[in-house]
Amino acid sequence: MRRGNLLDGLPRGQAEEQVERLIDGANVRIERIVSTGQASLPGFWYDQPDDEFVVLLGGAARLRFADGVDLDLKPGDWVEIPAHVRHRVEWTQSDPPTVWLAVHRSV
Repeated sequence: MRRGNLLDGLPRGQAEEQVERLIDGANVRIERIVSTGQASLPGFWYDQPDDEFVVLLGGAARLRFADGVDLDLKPGDWVEIPAHVRHRVEWTQSDPPTVWLAVHRSV
């Protein structure tokens, strides 16, 4: 058995996002991601081969989708992003840090 607290040990003012793999199985990967003001680089779009389910646990963020939809996220909000749906992170709150729980499922 493993356990932890997703809101413990949050970094402040990091140059890069902190990605911690919590579970890495055959068809699923679960990560805690901590953002402190990071965003996708201009012109960059995620186009992932896996379905992704994301929950915002703390902070705030905006996701933009290639179809023109913008989602402003606050704690408790979640979104399911099917494989190959192009999206990007427009901005994340730095203080308090933005904490994501991301579940990636192979399709």
